Amino acid sequence: MALFPLKMPAGPIRVTRFQMFLYCFLLFLLIYFLQRRKATVGVQSSHPVFHALGMERGRGTTDLVNVNAAVPQTPLETPWGAQLVWGDSRKSVHRRAQLAQQGIHTGLLAFMVGTYAKFVRRFLSSAETYFLPGQLVTYYILTDNARALEPPTELGPNRRMKVISIAELPGWEKLAYRRMILLAETIKDTIGNDVDYLFCVDIDQEFVAPVGEEILGDLVATLHPELFGMPRNSFPFEIEKDSSAYVAENEGDYYYTSELYGGLVSELYRLARVCSMLILQDQANGVLAKGLEESYLNRYLINHRPTCVLSPEYSWWDSALAADVPVPRLVSLGRQCEALDEEKKEEFKC
Repeated sequence: MALFPLKMPAGPIRVTRFQMFLYCFLLFLLIYFLQRRKATVGVQSSHPVFHALGMERGRGTTDLVNVNAAVPQTPLETPWGAQLVWGDSRKSVHRRAQLAQQGIHTGLLAFMVGTYAKFVRRFLSSAETYFLPGQLVTYYILTDNARALEPPTELGPNRRMKVISIAELPGWEKLAYRRMILLAETIKDTIGNDVDYLFCVDIDQEFVAPVGEEILGDLVATLHPELFGMPRNSFPFEIEKDSSAYVAENEGDYYYTSELYGGLVSELYRLARVCSMLILQDQANGVLAKGLEESYLNRYLINHRPTCVLSPEYSWWDSALAADVPVPRLVSLGRQCEALDEEKKEEFKC
């Protein structure tokens, strides 16, 4: 005899609609819980700074709240709606196809002074390969030593170079303070309407992957690779209130590098003129901005937000803090050399 006799109903078991709904709902909850639990393991850090802090990739877990709040590794838009450019994104591919046949003329301007002459051939040869391939490009080289360009670098079709002599500017600080003034003067006196777009770039850089029409915009700025994804309070904005480059604590969305910026010629001329006036004003008051030219550039870009923001793909070097990027496209040899020991500097030909 059974200890707990049960009376089973005779005939087929009937399931009401309510019971069926309840069973389906419980099954849905079970599947949902298992999927969410899976999302909490194997989350990798998206920034090399975690290596410097001793946190290895793929070894830790994170709670559900952190997973939900995580910022996408490659955001495609800024908070004010400007495009944030990654070279292989769908928008970039579409923009290249859209502008490839429009016959756009772009200028690439660089300063070659003092010991920076050693970088010029590497810079030009890499630009010939990767910078706006197939488009009309004019290189504007501002230099205090035109003989360093001899023999001239062989340029491809639709490529030309203009050498502009400037007075000798010993020391990086002097150049950093004069560069905006020289840029404005060169646009006004030499470039004018010769090109549609103009980009100012540090010559101690090398193009290592294609940089195409996706970078073209009215006002273009590039995110600093070591500060991308970092909290606002880590940005080295100018904090001296007497400086024209001063940035208050509640200002600034990003920190931009001075390694590459540009846009329409008219927009770059306006930027260079305003920054020049701010620099001259500070010099008259005996003020020295901590970040030199870059401080004034960031001050301007806070007041005049760029219409196109380039990801750190377009200004990158290998360091403990540099952001991970899908494809490095423009590498700073100068910054890279600063991060190397003496043995690797020789190997890297610094």
